[in-house]
Amino acid sequence: QYQLVESGGGLVKPGGSLRLSCAASGFTLNNYAIGWFRQAPGKEREGVSCIWTRGGVTTYEDSVKARFTISTDNAKNTAYLQMNNLKSEDTAVYYCAARALGPCFMTPGAYSRWGQGTQVTVSS
Repeated sequence: QYQLVESGGGLVKPGGSLRLSCAASGFTLNNYAIGWFRQAPGKEREGVSCIWTRGGVTTYEDSVKARFTISTDNAKNTAYLQMNNLKSEDTAVYYCAARALGPCFMTPGAYSRWGQGTQVTVSS
């Protein structure tokens, strides 16, 4: 049975950094599209970044460009989201998701496999 498990969230001050991990089991991330999404209280889930592991093509939401970096490690079967220069508006529950076909999409409905989420809080 497949599973995605996020980790690495926490409380950080504005300007700080966090690295989120998304460990996959029951399937290999290779040849999958991986998306990172976030959902703040009272808001819809939104796409943050995605990567199609086959081609390595990445996409970022405008507000996180130059601050966030998505990557994968096939040997560890894990995806990452490096988040730098965090802002209060980045506060949300972050989810990773996988879809079996590329390319990647920034819409939640395109993904069938989801992790449980990890809380990121940016506050002074």
